[in-house]
Amino acid sequence: MEQAQIPTENRRLYVIGDIHGRLDLLDRMIAAIERDVAEQGPNCLIVTVGDYIDRGPKSRQVLDRLLKNPFPGEYIALKGNHEALLEDFLSDPKTGSHWQHLGGLETLHSFGIRVSPLIGGRNFEQAAQELRAALTPEQAKFIASLKMSLTAGRYFLCHAGVRPGVPLERQSDEDLLWIRDEFLDSDEDFGKIVVHGHTPTVEPQVKPNRINIDTGAFATGKLTCVVLEDGTRRFITA
Repeated sequence: MEQAQIPTENRRLYVIGDIHGRLDLLDRMIAAIERDVAEQGPNCLIVTVGDYIDRGPKSRQVLDRLLKNPFPGEYIALKGNHEALLEDFLSDPKTGSHWQHLGGLETLHSFGIRVSPLIGGRNFEQAAQELRAALTPEQAKFIASLKMSLTAGRYFLCHAGVRPGVPLERQSDEDLLWIRDEFLDSDEDFGKIVVHGHTPTVEPQVKPNRINIDTGAFATGKLTCVVLEDGTRRFITA
């Protein structure tokens, strides 16, 4: 588990949920955070919890926006399961038959790759070659740089959640990217409040042990950010 190590004490945290190719919502969120920082002060850290690609129409463009840090402050990008799916596809194109059902075709299309030959579950090797050629060095570096988690004061940030009964520092990458029911159904005190995405909900979920900020942007048109400061929380919606 590669955890981001960065001083976070006494800093306002902006944590943004799953973007899934919705560049329009990301741009609105950037503008909203800029306004908030102008009002509240610059001592802040912005974090995205992964799933920048798939499902929505502008995956490539979202990567291009994020890799240049468009935010008004220091920025850390965490890894989501959909970035892992892209990496799996590049190393083993046969996984495309699974990825295509989870939004992979939309990502390939955003890179200018024809997806009609893939509908029948064929030609994934060719598509993987085209994607390797289409990925810029900057995009590849950004994806490779994604962190699995971040500890920030009383909060633990990751994409999907954590496995109950396992210390935060020993969580597996698989669980940090993919876990659902065992985590969501648990009322265990994890030692820190887990801030996560991965499981879409109509509104942000606030539980004693976790905060879910995935409001299904690709389908609902609503991207959510939680602002954490001095033990308080509030939400910004784009």
